[in-house]
Amino acid sequence: MKKKLSLMLCLIIMVLGLSACGIDKETFDFYGLKYSDCELIMSQNVEQITAMSEEELAYYEASADEVYTKLFSGWLTYAPELGAYQGMGEFSLDKAQDTLTLEQIIKYENRDLCMTFVLEYNYETKQVEIVDTNADLVYTLGEKMTKAGLNTLMGMGTVFVVLILISLIIYCFKFISVIQDKMAGRKKEAPKTENVVAEQSVSNEESSTDDLELVAVISAAIAASEGTSADSFVVRSIHRR
Repeated sequence: MKKKLSLMLCLIIMVLGLSACGIDKETFDFYGLKYSDCELIMSQNVEQITAMSEEELAYYEASADEVYTKLFSGWLTYAPELGAYQGMGEFSLDKAQDTLTLEQIIKYENRDLCMTFVLEYNYETKQVEIVDTNADLVYTLGEKMTKAGLNTLMGMGTVFVVLILISLIIYCFKFISVIQDKMAGRKKEAPKTENVVAEQSVSNEESSTDDLELVAVISAAIAASEGTSADSFVVRSIHRR
């Protein structure tokens, strides 16, 4: 157990050491751009922007190109809650192949701001160009954890709402089948009614045929008892008992 703990500590120390020594300020070079040049780019922009009023920030936000739009927009958005300018904080950079990311912390009275520049090497012009800029608040660990928790709850809540809707839709399927059965039953009742009417008409025809036969029999019996012809009288009606 002790060996495992010591091995883990050694690995952690090695990782921290590699991260601390990842960039050498003296030997750093990004297509001719030195570490001091990167610091100068950020400090000059910070000095210019912090000297602007909110009206000037709004003007540059509307007139700047796409690369600087997010920078002025973010600064203008967070300006009311920053407070007075205190100075520049930590500077850091991250190099990944042909992309260089510069980050400068700017100290304010109420909240700190992080200004970010993304630089890329253009093989056509053979120059390093700024392709993206941004300004965002520096969040504390507690704020980051709270934001992550809210995002997690929102995602889980969305999933549960969708599952509930799917369950309700599946539950409603049985009512659809009942409605279909009722509609099918009504369609079956209509032919039954037609059959009843047809049977009644047939029974009426049969009863009228029986009456005619009965009339003929009665007429023949009367004619035989009277000794006359059946044509000499007419049977007007028949009363059944």
